[in-house]
Amino acid sequence: MGVLLNELPEGCIAKILSFTSPADACRFSCLSSTFRSAAASDTLWGGFLPSDYQTILSGSWLGSHSPSLTFFNKKQLFFFLSYFHILIDQGKKSFLLDKWSGKKCYMIAPRDLVIAWGDTSEYWDWISHPESRFEEVAKLKHVSWLEIHGKISTSKLSLDTNYAAYLVYKLSEEAFGFDCDPVEVSLTLGVDKICTNFVVLDNIIEKRSRRRYDFEVIDHSVTSSLEHPKERADGWLEIEIGAFFNRYGEDELEMKVMEVQASVVKGGMVVQGIEIRPKRG
Repeated sequence: MGVLLNELPEGCIAKILSFTSPADACRFSCLSSTFRSAAASDTLWGGFLPSDYQTILSGSWLGSHSPSLTFFNKKQLFFFLSYFHILIDQGKKSFLLDKWSGKKCYMIAPRDLVIAWGDTSEYWDWISHPESRFEEVAKLKHVSWLEIHGKISTSKLSLDTNYAAYLVYKLSEEAFGFDCDPVEVSLTLGVDKICTNFVVLDNIIEKRSRRRYDFEVIDHSVTSSLEHPKERADGWLEIEIGAFFNRYGEDELEMKVMEVQASVVKGGMVVQGIEIRPKRG
């Protein structure tokens, strides 16, 4: 006579659930009290946490505030890390777990990016922003040479995972120069350039009705077919820089955003950072 799945020992069910995802484990917990108990076990959720989570926490603001934060089990810790960004590397990066898969997500703060002319107050301001997770953001006054680089070791990321990198930013109502020409974005993994694309950073070209000169109406036919930014749930904009598969985690990933050819003055951008997170679909 066969054994019903629900009749298996709780530990056996927890082992089976460990081959699924955090999202699936939560779904299975609705099947019965046995599944609910198995889906709450520390063994299961400890497996969903990254193996180096204690090292990550010890170097974060959470590490210094641990006496005031108590987690009763690893499931609670997992959900905390999947809903709240924690700052690491002296505030130069933020860390989050993808709530669906448990994979690692990072955002590189603008102070940890290389921004051309970023230290020249004539061109960029460093300000606080109430909607940013970092102490400072980079606010563009005006440049014709836009160049932003970011780097991260893929050893920090989850292995065997499809990732994508995104520039996260805002454009003020007075922003200018971003509707004129395509912006080049690229990813380099180790010594191999794995993708180069052209995108548009302005999300409301039609509303802005920009003109390069008073007598010259800008032709948007070139940029209309390119990828445009999307608005995130947190109110910021993001544009995909590129995607890659992190198989071994042995190389450095370099991300670039550049517009240096058109000599068009640009301004009104606020850069929060570059985010690297698992790509769905």
